[in-house]
Amino acid sequence: MSNFQFLEPEFKSLATTAKEAEKLVYISPQFALAAARTSLENLVLWLYQYDKKLTQPYDASLHNLLNDIKFKDLIPPYIWDKMDNIRMVGNSAVHGKKFKQLTTEETVRHIQHLFLMYVWFERNYGSPSKDRSQSIIFNPKLIPNADNTQQITANKEQLQKETEAKEKQFAEQHKALREREQKLFELSASLEEREKLLANIDAELAQKRADVEQAKIANSKIEDHTDYKEDETRKLKIDLMLEEAGWEIGTTVREEVAVTSMPSPSGKGAVDYVLYDANGLPLAVVEAKRTSTDPDIGQQQAKLYADCLEQQTGQRPVIFYTNGYKARIWNDVQGGPPRLVHGFYTQTELKRLIERRKNNPDLGSFPINAEIVERYYQTRAIKAMLAAYQRKERAGLLIMATGTGKTRTAIALVDVLMKANVVQKALFLADRTSLVNQAHNAFKANLKDASFVNLLEDKNQVGRVYFSTYQTMMGLIDEMNADGTRKFGTGMFDLIIIDEAHRSVYQKFGEIFKYFDSLLVGLTATPRDEVDRDTYALFGLESGVPTDYYDLDQAIADGYLVPPKAYSVPLKFMREGVKYDELSEEEKQHWDSLNWGDEDAPEEVSASKINKELFNTGTIDLMLKHLMENGIKTEGGDRLGKTIIFAVNQKHAQFI
Repeated sequence: MSNFQFLEPEFKSLATTAKEAEKLVYISPQFALAAARTSLENLVLWLYQYDKKLTQPYDASLHNLLNDIKFKDLIPPYIWDKMDNIRMVGNSAVHGKKFKQLTTEETVRHIQHLFLMYVWFERNYGSPSKDRSQSIIFNPKLIPNADNTQQITANKEQLQKETEAKEKQFAEQHKALREREQKLFELSASLEEREKLLANIDAELAQKRADVEQAKIANSKIEDHTDYKEDETRKLKIDLMLEEAGWEIGTTVREEVAVTSMPSPSGKGAVDYVLYDANGLPLAVVEAKRTSTDPDIGQQQAKLYADCLEQQTGQRPVIFYTNGYKARIWNDVQGGPPRLVHGFYTQTELKRLIERRKNNPDLGSFPINAEIVERYYQTRAIKAMLAAYQRKERAGLLIMATGTGKTRTAIALVDVLMKANVVQKALFLADRTSLVNQAHNAFKANLKDASFVNLLEDKNQVGRVYFSTYQTMMGLIDEMNADGTRKFGTGMFDLIIIDEAHRSVYQKFGEIFKYFDSLLVGLTATPRDEVDRDTYALFGLESGVPTDYYDLDQAIADGYLVPPKAYSVPLKFMREGVKYDELSEEEKQHWDSLNWGDEDAPEEVSASKINKELFNTGTIDLMLKHLMENGIKTEGGDRLGKTIIFAVNQKHAQFI
């Protein structure tokens, strides 16, 4: 028997992964929690596949799957917290070389939360015909070998090897299955068969999703009396978040800290958590509310605790308040409203925040380095960003035409913020390796006193300005150090520079900007009326109103850019399309012989469809011939100059 036996009838594969985690509890907590994380991942992928409300995000890491807005709307907070707890402790088990050895009791608690997560899942997604009048209770005695730990410990090494072998075998079987499916697909005799195969797969998925939706509706009418242990889950979540940021419960973190001078009859109170520095001074207070409660209710309570600790110690702590599901930070001394954060600051990062309270510089008084930027619009853009930060705004968007020096403007902005001691660490993000390397070289050439880290080349180096692609940083967000702490914590960067900040970046990689609690500056050449409103919203701006902009027309008028020249290419088909009646007899015969699919040969193909639907060798040959004869030449006219050819799609590009 097993605590997860109830899953067997309908969800056998999920039951198998959960049982694997359960039976490893007394053998190895590390392996048990790693297996629990794998089980969670399988469940989350099941939900994305079969719940019609979910669409898999661009980057399908477990962290991103759990934090997708639609997923968080779908999953109740008290279940989402359990999922995130298992992800966090599983990450530490998988990636932390110095895995914190948990007690048997702690490991059992995590497995119990995995159990409760599956209870909720089965109650919502299982067959509506099942009798759910009785609650399913977790029974620790069902965990295998609970009374035989000595013998298990003796065989631990052998059992771990067997577990590793099973995981490897499962991965190989999974890979072989995927490869076989791909081969079958590739061996389909025709495009028509492939399309039919895909249509069948889509139809089966659509039917499964419809069945799942019906089950959910029916199950929602049955009252659930399960005790999901919300308070226990919330505390566990907060403890894990603190540990990931390098805090130790009982030493650098104390719980239920007594304070006096509260505005109550007794004047006494107890702070849920206080985070201390090495000298015993409070760096932060954490007010924890129930998972089902809005954490904002704790804001005033947390402020009163901070007041009391400031009176008692002379140092005002930074304020956090959370329900485990959402957390906010409030550094009320420096102004600015509370803001959502993904985790707690490290001890070093909190000390930096508190030290900066003494440093409230007038950013407009710092000179802008004319050796980095000398053009008026670059200086204007930097001043606009500095003014926004001075007003306690957290972000800004600079729109500058291609070729007008966006990167140099960003470098000069970083230079001012570092001299003002507002920024110690900055991160530059771009969507391509070549752009990251270009920015890295430009910063090194112009910012002489800083140290630089190109994360594409070395992920373990330490510096002041970091460079990465969005894709690489998405992967690094979830990485752990050898001691089980996060490699890149919430408060690591003071400023993030977002190159080519537009909708596609926001949609694919928006999680980066939610994860890091930093100042933001976006750079884009997209005209301001074409920037999507979601992008403006990311930077807290009104749609169509960037922090500063310098457009192509103005750059041309100022003489910094030259205008484009248009050339008319004398290819009739490209301008007017193809009409059957206007073709020669030979061309008509060729037209009739073409494969038009199930349709009759059309009477004409419009100019807009020429390259979209009719890849014409002759037309492309003529276009390339015209380019070779009339394009801009270099090296004495013997070689074609730098040229960009735009294609309609990937197929068209390959055809060209």
